[in-house]
Amino acid sequence: MTTPPFPTFAVAARSHHRMHGRLIHRATLRAAAAALLFGMALPLLAQHPAPAHTTDIHMNTQSALSARQQAILPIAAFTAAGDLHRLEPALRAALDAGLTINEIKEILGQLYAYAGFPRALNALGTFMTVVEDRKAQGVHDAQGKAPTALPAPDQMLAVGTANQTRLSGQPVAGPLFAFSPQIDRYLKEHLFGAIFARDNLDWGDRELATVAALSAMTGTESQVQAHMRISRNVALSEAQLEHVVAVLRDVVSAETADRADQARRHTLAN
Repeated sequence: MTTPPFPTFAVAARSHHRMHGRLIHRATLRAAAAALLFGMALPLLAQHPAPAHTTDIHMNTQSALSARQQAILPIAAFTAAGDLHRLEPALRAALDAGLTINEIKEILGQLYAYAGFPRALNALGTFMTVVEDRKAQGVHDAQGKAPTALPAPDQMLAVGTANQTRLSGQPVAGPLFAFSPQIDRYLKEHLFGAIFARDNLDWGDRELATVAALSAMTGTESQVQAHMRISRNVALSEAQLEHVVAVLRDVVSAETADRADQARRHTLAN
């Protein structure tokens, strides 16, 4: 029996009830969190220019994810887990929920930085088949926006450094980058300066994909914690992050949801 693509509205209602009154002010990312995020050389998040909705995270009091946002979670989780059998219907559900073809390609392409090229390529191949099949059936899915012009190659390092600094709240340095300066440049120039400079998918959507993908993997607990914190920094409310856990539990697996929930609770406690 196929698992329903999204949880019922009752999940969102339960999330709202549990989280009501718990939205609190958090001024900045802590220095310790920045050390965890970047000192371990983790691919995180950057965008150029910053979308308007990322300017003040405390304005977001939404208690639930939209159907479109919910649809991001299983496709990211199944891609990271290499579960193509479950990915295929999740991709169809994502298109039905309003994600465009280009947005889904952005999500799957981004995940190579977390799950590796083989699983990202396999997921993209599965998606290509889904799109072609739906077109043959007369389903007209929206192509969606292409990214605007990227910075010139000789500007990528500067753009990536600025994005990384804006996200962490301070310039990023540490012994790991002194030990391996090439990984520092890869992060700044390629990930922050090229991949996340693509502006046809916003920061919140990229973080939803990242949290789901990392939660579907083992041995990435500290990274899920880091991305839960970053998710708050890119305009996802605490109630929405609880809803992330509920969606993962209903649609992906209890183990994936437990890893996400442990990370969420850790960020609330610190």
